[in-house]
Amino acid sequence: MSTQAAEHAGDTTDPFADVRVGNQVFVSAFTTESLSGFARRGLAIVTCMDSRIDPLNVVGMAPGDVKILRNAGARVTDDVLRTLIVATHLLGVSRVLVMPHTDCRMARDDEAQIHEAIFASSGIDTSGVAIQMVADQLDTLRRDLNRIRSYGLLARGLVAEGAIYNVATGELDFIN
Repeated sequence: MSTQAAEHAGDTTDPFADVRVGNQVFVSAFTTESLSGFARRGLAIVTCMDSRIDPLNVVGMAPGDVKILRNAGARVTDDVLRTLIVATHLLGVSRVLVMPHTDCRMARDDEAQIHEAIFASSGIDTSGVAIQMVADQLDTLRRDLNRIRSYGLLARGLVAEGAIYNVATGELDFIN
């Protein structure tokens, strides 16, 4: 560990001290494995930001194999579609797995409840923002898959499938 990293590790005023130390450990063993910006296995995964999900390990792949897109609820938003345009035309993506998960906060509450919870925790009114809660996870997943399949700006031949990741067992439940 570098002197600078060691200094930051003990610095309680640095909210990123653990990140700095972690990066120094990472750098000490870093190899590029001759990675490029292409998805070697042609896969993009759209999944939730939930920290219990390790997308590469869930599907048995490694860095460089997959493009990973994360957001609250694993939703196919306009920004996900924008990213998939680039990924499918320029970065080797030929298939997309949309992978929400069990025990997701986005599927537990409704829009009003989540805004109330945010206001209660912070005093900030977020009611002007569409959080895109998920009332029916299976129905939402099917609608999001249809959104990808019908989006005319994605590469021809793109295949999209969905699976709900079980955070308790690690299993994927595939749906069409």
